[in-house]
Amino acid sequence: MLTTLLWSPFPTGRFNQTQTSMHWLRLRHLRPAKLCNFQLLMSRCSSQKRLPVLTLYTKDPCPLCDEAKEILEPYKQRFVLQEVDITRPENSVWYDRYKYDIPVFHLNGQFLMMHRVNIAVLEKRLARIEDEKI
Repeated sequence: MLTTLLWSPFPTGRFNQTQTSMHWLRLRHLRPAKLCNFQLLMSRCSSQKRLPVLTLYTKDPCPLCDEAKEILEPYKQRFVLQEVDITRPENSVWYDRYKYDIPVFHLNGQFLMMHRVNIAVLEKRLARIEDEKI
């Protein structure tokens, strides 16, 4: 018997002892792979240490964006990459601002670099963010 578990707050917004115990009892019915995924999810959600968000403003096609993503590959465990397609109607503000400058990168909502990846700039900003979280 496989019991699925959705982790959501109860109507009171707080977990009481009984509710928490019931959720943990449901966990023992999960397969090991599912349990590992659940533990990974919980550790990421409950962790004080959140990964910074690197936003890539892009469009399709964008060979420079593809090249930039390849360069960033070794660093992907240090940030969450969020791609924003500037050609979509809801992103028209970004299109007006960056239509001639992609790829453009923001780190945690602040401008970081454009046109090409500058590893030195990325390393410096990531190190600063990681030092703040310690």
